[in-house]
Amino acid sequence: MRAVFVIAQNDFRDEELFETKAELEIEGIETETAAEKVKPAHGMLGGIANPDMTLKDIDVEDIDALIFVGGSGAAKYFDNADLHERAKEAYKKGKIVAAICIAPSILANAGLLEGKRATAYPSEEINLKNHRAVYTDSGVEADGKIITAKGPQYAAEFGRTIVKALKG
Repeated sequence: MRAVFVIAQNDFRDEELFETKAELEIEGIETETAAEKVKPAHGMLGGIANPDMTLKDIDVEDIDALIFVGGSGAAKYFDNADLHERAKEAYKKGKIVAAICIAPSILANAGLLEGKRATAYPSEEINLKNHRAVYTDSGVEADGKIITAKGPQYAAEFGRTIVKALKG
């Protein structure tokens, strides 16, 4: 099994990448990271991630989960049409599509949360509701193949929820 994490080149949320990724890797799930460029990406708390690929290199056919990491830098992806298409394609192909913190707004803006139970960082509640998501305010929410989480304090639980969904 293989999962790709989408992070901002700058200001991704460290725990949401590193803790979530660790939960998947403990369970033997191969993980890779995608960002705008294949050069060191910087977390809000000083962590460094070395992306394996660019956003354009994500091949939805070859993955089992597409995971969007939050942090203030993720806002630049809110209206990224290419990422919206990849998320929709992954969902249509039955893959897990997950997002944490502010990143559920990427899924909402892509039209994937309509009628779905979802959660996000409080700043995104209105946007999710405006896109007809059923906002739950839970720490982690799973609705079918869509998994969302509220913020960094839920990163490990978010990871475990993704693992559970992947392992069926």
